Amino acid sequence: MAKFYEFFAGGGMARAGLGAEWECVFANDFDHKKGLTYQANWGTNGELRVGDVKQLTAADLPGTADLVWGSFPCQDLSLAGGGAGLRGERSGTYYPFWDIIRGLIADNRAPKLIALENVCGTLTSHGGKDFQAICQTFADAGYRCGAVVINAALFLPQSRPRLFVIGIHADVKVDPVLIAPGPIEPFHTRGLQSAVDRLPAGLQEMMLWWNVPTPSRRNTTFANMIEENPTSVSWHTPAETQQLLAMMSPLNLAKVNAAKRAGHRVVGGVYKRTRLNEKGLKVQRAEVRFDDISGCLRTPSGGSSRQVIVVIDGTKIRSRLISARETARLMGLDEGYKLPRNYNEAYHLTGDGVAVPVVRHIAHYLLEPLLDMANAVERVAA
Repeated sequence: MAKFYEFFAGGGMARAGLGAEWECVFANDFDHKKGLTYQANWGTNGELRVGDVKQLTAADLPGTADLVWGSFPCQDLSLAGGGAGLRGERSGTYYPFWDIIRGLIADNRAPKLIALENVCGTLTSHGGKDFQAICQTFADAGYRCGAVVINAALFLPQSRPRLFVIGIHADVKVDPVLIAPGPIEPFHTRGLQSAVDRLPAGLQEMMLWWNVPTPSRRNTTFANMIEENPTSVSWHTPAETQQLLAMMSPLNLAKVNAAKRAGHRVVGGVYKRTRLNEKGLKVQRAEVRFDDISGCLRTPSGGSSRQVIVVIDGTKIRSRLISARETARLMGLDEGYKLPRNYNEAYHLTGDGVAVPVVRHIAHYLLEPLLDMANAVERVAA
């Protein structure tokens, strides 16, 4: 069984995606509330260490792992963030995380694989310098790496593009079938290609274009995720729903009217945003999408970031906050996954996570074949 360390673990969504063939031997997260949820779902066997990654060293990690997974904080790299990038307080934890990897290498416990996940804003943060810094840390540590951008919408009805950087130790010979001679869409987006083009020539030469198959067409819609009788939230009163509709622009109201005529139940996601009206004044608008997918789940930092849903069935219109279980479904977590009882904590947990089927896709088509190859080399050498 393959072994892995899971950093910035949250509720263990990377662990859920890797699956039963992978054994987590160490996990870390700073948030004690997320730690409680991690243990509620994965047990209290001692692999979870709650605390600041800056306080950890390689000596705290048991044995040797095949993979290190790190979904390091995105706040300073997000396009909606403050722009501090890898110098920021949250996203800057990337560097102490790499100090641990350097310690493992110095201790002759170098992992064969390292996988990082973050927002796509990483590609453009500080004019591409932060992405360059990430690629450089891989190279300096003796790893070749490649990046892919995968939108969870390929697997789940949620728009959630994320950047994944996967590194393989330079000692491992990679099967040519896993590498493309150049970028291939959809996973090598134009934004990723531009970021690689901005890298120094020497670093560009070390980059790999991972060749990952496109999944089968998704057969679920946003409407499939909706609970009729949620326990974590309540349906709005008719007056509250009318108030929401009154916040919509004529264009968004036209979308609602079209949904009424659809002849079947339609579910839309609504976000409240500040816009300029026809007089140039700032007003709060409710913007709705009816494209069978939800907007990206984001960590709540105020009421406007929580997604509201509108359910339209003919002339009947209902609205409410998206439920905790619905957010879990939109992340690919199974129905048995235990969520925090507090709504905000549950939303925070899922909004911060990595989509489970995306991790499974990467594991099946890239991590596991690479690891099989590395293990085969070791057996021959032995």
